[in-house]
Amino acid sequence: MQLVRAPAALTVLGDTVAGAAAGRNPLRGRRLLLPLASASFYWAGMAFNDWADRELDAIERPERPIPSGRVSARAALTTGGVLTAAGLGLSGLGGGQRGLKLAFPLAAAVLAYDTRLKGTGAGPLGMATCRMLDVLLGASGGSLRSALPTAAAFGVHTMGVTAVSAGEVRGGSSDTASAAVAGTAFSTALALTGRSRSWRDRMIGAVFGGGFAATVGRAQFAAAQHPTAARIRTATVAGIHGMVPLQASLAARHGSVRSAVLLASALPVARKLARRVSPT
Repeated sequence: MQLVRAPAALTVLGDTVAGAAAGRNPLRGRRLLLPLASASFYWAGMAFNDWADRELDAIERPERPIPSGRVSARAALTTGGVLTAAGLGLSGLGGGQRGLKLAFPLAAAVLAYDTRLKGTGAGPLGMATCRMLDVLLGASGGSLRSALPTAAAFGVHTMGVTAVSAGEVRGGSSDTASAAVAGTAFSTALALTGRSRSWRDRMIGAVFGGGFAATVGRAQFAAAQHPTAARIRTATVAGIHGMVPLQASLAARHGSVRSAVLLASALPVARKLARRVSPT
C-alpha cells in the first residue's frame, strides 16, 4: 500500500468520469471498468517511481519501502509491470479498441515520466500528458474533441502540482508556486465556463469548482509566500486532493451530477487515509 500510495488512487478515479461526461457518453455497463484502469495505471506509476528513485531515496527518503528494505527493487518493478498489464486489460474490456488506442500511449507516458522525464524541465509536461490521456480515456466511447477542454483543465493543474512538488525535500521557488496559483485559476476558469446542460448543473459545478480553487489556491499561495519544504509538501498534497473537486466540478457541469456528488464524497476518505499513507 505504501509503495503504490494506494489511497491516493481515490483522486484519479474521477478522471475518466469527468472525461466521459465531457465526451457526452457517461460511464455505464462495461465502461465502468475505466476508472479501475485509471487506478491501475496510477499505482503502476507509483511503483515505477520508487523503483527508478531507489538510489536517490536511499539518501533523501530512506523511510520509503525500497530503501528501508521492506520491498525489493525487483518486487517493485514486477508490481509496476503487473499493474500496467491490468490497466491495459481493463481499458480494453471497458473501452474496446478506442480505449486501448489511448491506454497504450498512457502506459508509455507513465513509464517515460518515471524513468526519463522526472526531474527534468520536461517533467511537469510529461505528467500533465499522463493526466490528460487518462481523462481522454474516459471519453473514448464518445467525442474526444468535446472532452479536450476538460483534459486541458487537468493538464494545466497537473503541471503546477508537479512543478511545485520538486521542492518537497529542500524547499521550492516562489515563482514556481506563483505559477501554480495561476494554473489553478486557469483550470478553475475552464471548469466554470462553457456550455452546461442546465442552470442546476452549472451551479453545482460552480460549488465544486469554488472548493477546488479555495483549497488548492490557498495552499499554493502560502507556498509562494514562504516556499519552505513543509509548505511545499502541504501545497503538493492539496493539489493532489484538489483533483477530486475539479473532477466533480467538470462532471457536474456536463450533466453527471450524481457522479460528481459521489466523487466528492471520496475526498474526506482520501484525506483521512493520507494521514496513514502519504500520497507523495
